[in-house]
Amino acid sequence: MKIYSATTADVMPVYELIKIYADKEIVLPRSLLSIYQQLQCLYVVKDNHKVVGVAGLHVLGQDLAEVRSLVVDPDYQQKGIGRMLVEHIIQESPKLGVERLISLTYQVKFFSKLGFQIVKRDDLPEKVWTDCVNCPKINNCDEVAMVKYLETAD
Repeated sequence: MKIYSATTADVMPVYELIKIYADKEIVLPRSLLSIYQQLQCLYVVKDNHKVVGVAGLHVLGQDLAEVRSLVVDPDYQQKGIGRMLVEHIIQESPKLGVERLISLTYQVKFFSKLGFQIVKRDDLPEKVWTDCVNCPKINNCDEVAMVKYLETAD
C-alpha cells in the first residue's frame, strides 16, 4: 500500500469512505463539491487501486494546519494506514511553513502516540473562527483539540 495525492478519480471513493464515518458522527460530512475543491489537500492510501484511507492537510493560517477527514476503510483497520497518512502529513507540513499541526478528534490516544498534545480549543482561534462557527456541534462540541509542534523547512 502506498500514499498518493488524491485525483479527481478518487473523489467518489473518498466521499463514500468519509460518509461511513460521518453517518456515525465520528467525522464531519463532506460534500462532493468540497472534496473537489480541496482535492489538492488530500492524500489517499490505495490497495490495488482501491482507496482504503484518506486524510487532508488543510492550512488554516500562516503557521497552522489541520489533519482533516482522517478515515480508513473498516476492512483495513489496525493495519497502520491512519498512522501512515498522519506521518505523511507531518512530513509535508513544514514544506508549507506549518509550525503547528492540529486535529480536533475523538482519537486522543492515536494522536498522542504521534506526538500531539491536548490543548484548549480557545487556543486555536484560526480554527474556531473559520470552521467551528459553521459546525452544527459548535455549542456541544465533544472533540478534543490536539496540536503537534513542527520544525519548518528552511
